[in-house]
Amino acid sequence: MTRLMSRVLTAAVLAAASFGINTVAGPSALPLVSAAYAQDAAEIDTSTIVEMVQGAEDAPVTIIEYASYTCPHCARFHEDGYKKLKEEFIDTGKVKFVYREVYFDRYGLWASMMARCAGPEKFFGITDLLFKGQSDWARAGGPNEIVAELRKIGLLAGVEGEALDACLQDGAKAQTLVTWYQENATADKVEATPSFVLNGNLIRNQPYDDMKALIEAELEG
Repeated sequence: MTRLMSRVLTAAVLAAASFGINTVAGPSALPLVSAAYAQDAAEIDTSTIVEMVQGAEDAPVTIIEYASYTCPHCARFHEDGYKKLKEEFIDTGKVKFVYREVYFDRYGLWASMMARCAGPEKFFGITDLLFKGQSDWARAGGPNEIVAELRKIGLLAGVEGEALDACLQDGAKAQTLVTWYQENATADKVEATPSFVLNGNLIRNQPYDDMKALIEAELEG
């Protein structure tokens, strides 16, 4: 697994950089994460960030996943373990699943901003598309090419072009997301992705059968 803390980009770096990226729709600049929004993290209200949740609110087991959209290990989990987890435990009301994004780099941040653009209803569907196509969009080239690929995914998921561009230009939201991620990762002592918090206990990435055994032990307890 990739070590988290050695690769974390601070909120100040992400928020202060003006990338001047062109939209695929025209020549106008798309300044992702504008310098105009740079501010002290202590001043940011992270309560405005919506938790992305699947499953019954009163499920006996809660699992929080910390994952980066640019993390290959996370993509592998979502292509295999997550699908089994959803079928066996989330959809059956036994597990409440919370997904929290981790930002190793600006591309993962942009992907998160795009995924959240259409709200909770489409978030997990867009997340599936991002992980399924990770090897394509995350390696598309420079910032312009990656934004173009992310925009294609958003449009495919039914996000309107103007709304999508507005989401990608929302520097205040970008900085809030980074601060939110840092607060959560620090509180849960997350140092790698994917990481999971199972009923309050941090567990490492592991084969699905091993995770299943831990879930069943919680259910039996």
